[in-house]
Amino acid sequence: MDTQQFREFGKAMVDYIADYLDNIRERQVLPSVNPGYLQTMIPKEVPQSGENWKEIMHDIEKIIMPGITHWHSPNFHAYCPTANSYPGIVGEMLSAGIGCVGFSWVSSPACTELEVAMMNWLGKLLGLPEEFLNCSDGPGGGIIQGSASESTLIALLTAKEKKVREIRTKNPHLTEADIKGKLVAYSSDQANSSVEKSGLLGSMPMRLLTADNTGSLSGTTLMEAVRKDKEDGFIPCYVVATLGTTGTCAFDNVEELGLVCKEEGIWLHIDAAYAGSAFVCPEYRHLMKGVEYADSFDFNPHKWMLVNSDCSAMWVKDARYLVEAFNVDRIYLKHQHEGFAPDYRHWQISLGRRFRALKLWFVLRSYGVEGIQQHIRSQIALANYFEDLVKSDSRFEVATSNMGLVCFRLKGPDVLTQTLLDRLTDRKNIYVIPCYYRGQYVIRFVVCSRFTEIKDIDYGWNEICEVSTQILENGLNKENFGFVAILEEEKTIGSLQISSQKCRKRKNQDMLMERIK
Repeated sequence: MDTQQFREFGKAMVDYIADYLDNIRERQVLPSVNPGYLQTMIPKEVPQSGENWKEIMHDIEKIIMPGITHWHSPNFHAYCPTANSYPGIVGEMLSAGIGCVGFSWVSSPACTELEVAMMNWLGKLLGLPEEFLNCSDGPGGGIIQGSASESTLIALLTAKEKKVREIRTKNPHLTEADIKGKLVAYSSDQANSSVEKSGLLGSMPMRLLTADNTGSLSGTTLMEAVRKDKEDGFIPCYVVATLGTTGTCAFDNVEELGLVCKEEGIWLHIDAAYAGSAFVCPEYRHLMKGVEYADSFDFNPHKWMLVNSDCSAMWVKDARYLVEAFNVDRIYLKHQHEGFAPDYRHWQISLGRRFRALKLWFVLRSYGVEGIQQHIRSQIALANYFEDLVKSDSRFEVATSNMGLVCFRLKGPDVLTQTLLDRLTDRKNIYVIPCYYRGQYVIRFVVCSRFTEIKDIDYGWNEICEVSTQILENGLNKENFGFVAILEEEKTIGSLQISSQKCRKRKNQDMLMERIK
């Protein structure tokens, strides 16, 4: 492919992406394919001769799109948002075009310099303590990792090496194996699966402690676990506090956990992957009270801050511990500017790294502080609007609501809500997923897409109501579900409720517009 063909191909792809996003609302959010569908649609071997780019473009719609779950559809309400914006896409294009590998300062100075600056911008935007920033006088600083999962593992490995050094300094007769075999880590049973996985990868047992009725992990619970482990001969090493759990967007009590960690000499890592973006709005910063006790902090701009994946922002209070844990030098990696700027290869697992800071720079400049804040506040307002709709219908109950997430259920046995979710998934008009809250099966409804509007929330709610009505009016088979058809008052909407629904909807829409303003 020559330059002219690249220009044509690139322009065609930009047009295709723009058209795709402009019309994404018209696509069914979930695909209707089965495993292996694509294998019958492409050749078994690489083509002997190169094909024209137009043929490749033609096959995108024919082969790829039928198997796409449209994460940026306004009808996608599962998991958590995955960020997307036009400035982010363009930044990704430039990063791919430059194609540098920024493992050290000298390997591409702009790659490191811009990342240092962007991590300062982000840290100030969230209101993090100054000691975490690259521009502080201390040894702290920030780096863009690939994911929050990576950051959790990196912090665990760093804490592990730090604890081993501390103990061997005082007890030189102990071997690394003696110490590492006794190290333990802690987190909430509501923490993301990646937290437990980091314990597996880092060969450190991860104690999943019971959260309270709000889904929050307390300092008292942590302290009891730490004391018990110390009595049993274990060495507490690492704690992961979650700000915005995956299931219900609950917030651990960082201040209490931080005091315990400070007293016991335990590394405290904060995982704020989803909810961390909300801290750009000052009214939500109280939720990270106690952040000054943290040794490391991470959130994902690629979830809720309009920056395309992958872009996970991680800060450490003392970067020297990272370097000590991951520093492997070779003569071909040395350069004359060492010590004057970060060599990020010492701050991560891999050696190579992409120029991720470009897309972050493009997004932050294009939207500004006000634009990012408006995006977050608007999506929270849409979630509040959905919550009002749920509360207006006596058949449902809201289990919990935080940020852009509402967890709800049909009143009655869990099987009602399970059936509702199954049928919604089969219809493929909206995409939602479940979790358990206080022992009950609930459906998570998250405002994910930057294209989501009031009309999309109404569409999703109408879909939920239509399926629920079918379930409640038809009843459920006793043999299949193990209970008698639900009570009459639970299965009937009632004529008054139907007649007043439009009035409530209009009132809720007016309230939402006021919130957004």
